[in-house]
Amino acid sequence: MWRLGFVGYINHYLDVSLSFGDFMNKTGFFFHEECLWHSGGNYAFTVPVGGFVQPLAAGGLPENPETKRRFKNLIEVSGLAKDIDILSSRRATVEELMLVHTKKYIKEFMSLSEEGGGELGRQVPFGPGGFEIASRSAGLVVSAVSSVMSGDFNNAYALSRPPGHHCLPDVPNGFCLLNNIGVAVRAAQANKEVERVAIVDWDVHHGNGTENIFYTDPNVLTISVHQERNYPLNTGDISQRGEAGGLGFNLNIPLPPGSGHEVYVQTMKRLVEPSINLYKPDLIIVACGFDASGVDPLSRMLCGANTFREMTRSIIHLAENHCDGKFVMAHEGGYSELHVPFCGHAVLQEMSGSVIEVFDPLKSRIDGQQPSKEFNDFVSGKINNIEKRIFG
Repeated sequence: MWRLGFVGYINHYLDVSLSFGDFMNKTGFFFHEECLWHSGGNYAFTVPVGGFVQPLAAGGLPENPETKRRFKNLIEVSGLAKDIDILSSRRATVEELMLVHTKKYIKEFMSLSEEGGGELGRQVPFGPGGFEIASRSAGLVVSAVSSVMSGDFNNAYALSRPPGHHCLPDVPNGFCLLNNIGVAVRAAQANKEVERVAIVDWDVHHGNGTENIFYTDPNVLTISVHQERNYPLNTGDISQRGEAGGLGFNLNIPLPPGSGHEVYVQTMKRLVEPSINLYKPDLIIVACGFDASGVDPLSRMLCGANTFREMTRSIIHLAENHCDGKFVMAHEGGYSELHVPFCGHAVLQEMSGSVIEVFDPLKSRIDGQQPSKEFNDFVSGKINNIEKRIFG
C-alpha cells in the first residue's frame, strides 16, 4: 500500500541523508498522550443515555481518542514520522487562557475538574482532570504557533484534543472546552510574535466560537468552510461578516450537503485564496477538521484524502506568498477511525515535503460517489453569488 513499496520503505530508513538532510526542522508535530485521555460523559452519539436511549456498544461520544491515536500510529508505521519532528508541549497557562476566556468560566471549569468532572453546559461533558487536559490541548497549538513564528519550523501540526473551534469565551460547545486557536492567536499577539492572522476553518461544522472571539477584530481574518445548517444550527450564514472594526473580516462559506472534491477545491481557489491574497496575513492557521470525509458519521460531505491534500497545497502556496511559508494546522473534528488517519497523513506529507505516501483505501468508493456535473454547476452558482457579495 505504500507508494514507495516495501524495499523503498526500508531504503528510506537507511538513507539518513534523505530523512534528516532534506526534511529536518521543516515540520513540527506537536502531540501529548495526555490529550488522548480526555473523557466525555454517558452519551449515545450526542444524546444523553437514559430512558429509552441505550448505551452504545462501542462507547459514547463520537469525539473519541482513536481517530487521533490511529493518525499518529499511521505516520509512525509508514515512516513519515522520520520526516518530521515530533515534540510535546507545556499546558497553556491560566493567563493565556484568559486572553480569550472569562475569568468566571475558567474558575468554574477548574473547580468542576477538581471535583471529578461534569458538564459546564451545552452537553460538553468531561471527566477528572478535564481542565488540565484541555489546557494541554490549547498548549499544543500555542507551542506550534510559537515554534513557527520563532523560525524553529516552517510549519507545524498540533494534534490537539479536545478540539476548540466551537468554544465561546464563556460557554463550552460542540465537544470543545477551550478555544485552542483563539488562545494561540491571542498569546502570539500578546508576545509580539505576530500581528495579522488568517484562520481558515475547513472543519465540516461552522467555527462559531472562533468567529465570536474575533468578530470585531480587523487583525484576524476568519474564514469558515462548512456544511450548511449542520452544526451549530442557525450560525455560519454568509451575511455574518463581522462588526465594528472587524466588519468584512469574517467570511462564512456554507456548502450544501453532498459537496465533494471539486466543490472544495473550487471554494479554495475562488473564495479562500483571493480573500487571503487581499488580506496579506503574517501567519495562516488552519482549523483542520477531517469530518468532511465521505464516511464521517457527523456530516454528509464527500471529501477524500486527496481533497485535504489539495487544500493543504493551497495553504502552502498562500503561506509562501504572504507569510514566508509560515502556517500551522490545529486538529479539530473528524470521527471516522478508518479514514481520519489517511486524510491526516496526506496533509502531513504535503506539509513536510516527504516522499512517503500511503494509499487511501476509500479512494475508489468516495471517487465513485462524487456528485454529478449538475450538482457541481448548482454549487458553482452559489459560489458565484458569494464572490459577488465579497468582491463586488
